[in-house]
Amino acid sequence: MKKLRLTSVAAAAALAFTSLVAYAPASNAKAKVVTLAFQGPLTGEEAQVGQDELAGMLYAVKLFNAKNKGKYKVKVVRADDQGDPAQAAKVAPGIASNNKVIGLVGAAYSGATIASLPYYKQRLLPMVSPSATRVSITDPGAEGGALGLPVFHRVVVTDKVQGPSLFKLATKGVSSPKVFIVDDQSAYGVGLVDYMKPSIPAGQGVGFDSVSDKTTDWSATIAKIKTAAANVVIYTGYFPQAAVFFKQLRDSGYTGILAGGDGVLSPNFVTLAPASVLEGVRLTAGTVPLAEIDAKLEADFKKKMKKASGVYAAESIDAANVFLSCIAKGVTTRQAMLPCVKSYKGKSLTGANLSFDANGDVAGGAMNGFEVKSGAIKFTGPIK
Repeated sequence: MKKLRLTSVAAAAALAFTSLVAYAPASNAKAKVVTLAFQGPLTGEEAQVGQDELAGMLYAVKLFNAKNKGKYKVKVVRADDQGDPAQAAKVAPGIASNNKVIGLVGAAYSGATIASLPYYKQRLLPMVSPSATRVSITDPGAEGGALGLPVFHRVVVTDKVQGPSLFKLATKGVSSPKVFIVDDQSAYGVGLVDYMKPSIPAGQGVGFDSVSDKTTDWSATIAKIKTAAANVVIYTGYFPQAAVFFKQLRDSGYTGILAGGDGVLSPNFVTLAPASVLEGVRLTAGTVPLAEIDAKLEADFKKKMKKASGVYAAESIDAANVFLSCIAKGVTTRQAMLPCVKSYKGKSLTGANLSFDANGDVAGGAMNGFEVKSGAIKFTGPIK
């Protein structure tokens, strides 16, 4: 697998090193204590995604605390929303009302973000998400748009980019593609389809279905796929349901392409169905694995975190580094943090320029491809 050759990797990694919860010795007792929060799914079906993102944030904080020992000590509080909007609405008020928290990395999922926003907006808590991609959170032109103003920011591109990219990747190399698309009725899944539809060439979209994320029997959807004679199936939900759906689809005799968005991109995905079922599944995400960015950075992550990095680890480090750079400048209050985040200009771990537009979206960014090969999810590079 070809490694990314990124000219600014060393500088970006150095930024990360200037920037896990803190493990400070007694000599750090006089340091200024600053509290950040993480919100994502830490338990439940989606827990692997949240745990991977949390580890990225904790890594960045660990490095920052080591560099700033005696001056700053950053602590991290955790909000487990289980990737569920209903649960997010229960945990967000506590984070919002905790005046010690001056910044939040998260939420991980779009639906949970939307459910949390009323509380964070009321208390003006700055947010930087590593992975929430729904367009309406930031776009004033979308239906119900700009939900996140003024507190929400993100370091990944939106579904306006991912939707067309997912269709392009799913149909790559397929002659006469007949594509059937299924969403899981979530804010994320529906939104991803909405931005995919305009990119579908005439005659290539042969069917759509919208199915609850609680579905266990996929026979009705499978019957529609067979009636449509689809040779490509795209699922825009999350990995626990995708594994069940794809297995039942393969068991029914379907032999075409299977594809999904970043909601399916989890290391646990490949453990939930036989390798023969998932071999060749194509996936998209705005993330780049740490090992692809810099092997030394991944090795250091493993050493300090006692495990390999996971999905959206790099983006979680980037999100944390936005806050940490502000703290390094002396920002220690929520009121001062929001304008600092809005004016942030730096580098991502990939070496790309990192800043936010007026709506909180990252300037620039790319969508990447992945494929399940021999029981593992492999990075295949930017989608062009």
